[in-house]
Amino acid sequence: MPTLRVELFEGRTPQQKAELAKELTEACVRVLGGSPDAVDILFFDVAKQDWSTGGVMWSDKGK
Repeated sequence: MPTLRVELFEGRTPQQKAELAKELTEACVRVLGGSPDAVDILFFDVAKQDWSTGGVMWSDKGK
């Protein structure tokens, strides 16, 4: 079964991550089959100053 890597801007609560983990796990089992125990999800919190889209740092957007 899969290992999912989820990269998010920092600031999500543990409850939000737990809810997302539950939903992603259910989707994997529904689509791929197998057991929920075989789905691993890794969360990585990224600061906006460490993420760029289109050459613009997210920490600079809206300035």
